[in-house]
Amino acid sequence: QVQLVESGGGLVQAGDSLSLSCVASGRTFGRTMGWFRQAPGKEREFLASSSWNGGITLYADSVKGRFTISRNNAKKTVYLQMNSLKVEDSAVYYCAADGSTWGGPESDPGNYAFWGQGTQVTVSS
Repeated sequence: QVQLVESGGGLVQAGDSLSLSCVASGRTFGRTMGWFRQAPGKEREFLASSSWNGGITLYADSVKGRFTISRNNAKKTVYLQMNSLKVEDSAVYYCAADGSTWGGPESDPGNYAFWGQGTQVTVSS
């Protein structure tokens, strides 16, 4: 089993930066990790994913060039650095861990077996 706890959300202004963290416990080594978000009335949206060692990353077009995913396996922590935030980035942000190991980045939320409780990010104009 894997437990995930996100932190770092908050209220910021458009154009600001914010860094989210996701601390994992359990058997996380070798798992692809991803970040998703969900705004009210919308489906969960893929943002970024990292292969087990961070060597391969994948981003949604909506955040490419603005968001960066990274991970520190020794600390069992995955990060999402968000720059140039926009009002439309407001959502609950979720960290997720792949159900299998040694795979590449994944954008399909169905491939993720473990999810955190989410952290709220609100961007004001």
